[in-house]
Amino acid sequence: MKLLTFCGIIAAAAAGGIVIPGAVSAHGFEGDRFFPPTISTDDPFAVDELSVPTVDEFHNPGAPTTREMDFGGEFDKELLPGWDLEFSDVFTALHPKGGVSTNGWQNFDLGSKLELLQNPDHEFIASIGVDWDIGGTGGKSIGVDSFSTFTPTVFFGKGFGDLPDSLPFLKPIAITGEIGQSIPTEAADSNALQWGVAFEYSFLYLEQNVKDTGMPEPFRNMIPVVELVMNNPENRGGGAGTGTVNPGVLWETRFFQFGAEAVIPINNHTGPNVGVLFNVNIFFDDMWPKIFGHPLFGGGESLPSTTPPISNK
Repeated sequence: MKLLTFCGIIAAAAAGGIVIPGAVSAHGFEGDRFFPPTISTDDPFAVDELSVPTVDEFHNPGAPTTREMDFGGEFDKELLPGWDLEFSDVFTALHPKGGVSTNGWQNFDLGSKLELLQNPDHEFIASIGVDWDIGGTGGKSIGVDSFSTFTPTVFFGKGFGDLPDSLPFLKPIAITGEIGQSIPTEAADSNALQWGVAFEYSFLYLEQNVKDTGMPEPFRNMIPVVELVMNNPENRGGGAGTGTVNPGVLWETRFFQFGAEAVIPINNHTGPNVGVLFNVNIFFDDMWPKIFGHPLFGGGESLPSTTPPISNK
């Protein structure tokens, strides 16, 4: 019911000028807005992406205190215009205080996303997707689930470049988000409502589309961001909700995006202290446009450059 309600809100917000994706759209763009690949939450675009590595370090709750380090990567490939397949995995190293360290792979993750609604004039996009955490494909030494979990998800993105000219410095603001319902295949785990939101202020958009303030590099190519990631168990003794608030910055270059965030737990059930997160996103669709940056089937010729509008001032 919560997902259906949210879908209704999305549809209403997009009313007026909606475009059903039928032609190839550039990576991460809706109208004049470049939506960067966010680190802690997923963006709404079904396009070619390569995110590697994603490295994070934090301490898990409980006793003994366990320091966890994750090294992850994700590869997304657009199969048909506006529809992709997504592959990801994470290698985890656990270091319990006073105990024996262990490491291993998390369960392999397979996902898919379909762009449904686009409104370039209002910098709006909405998509749906599903994630399959494939049970038993990871290392038993780190306690991965032997059962699978499916998470159907709704994604959206909205830029505020359509605000009136009397509010010029609010136009660089954008928001992306996702809301999903996890469904484990065994009753050994709780169903959970999982949602995340990313609030962005794009210096790129400010300098390129609002006003050239003369901001020096590298700051004019940065996008400050605050991401919220929440998990709310719903049954079977799933316990208290957990989540983090992740303030950080994304720095855009011609072929790479570098991102870093702090990982701040919202309560003691999430973790005892602040962690850190680092990510590199490779714009390989612009490095090798004859191979990437267009659907595998039905996409026609390669797209022109999809690199974000980097300023060289």
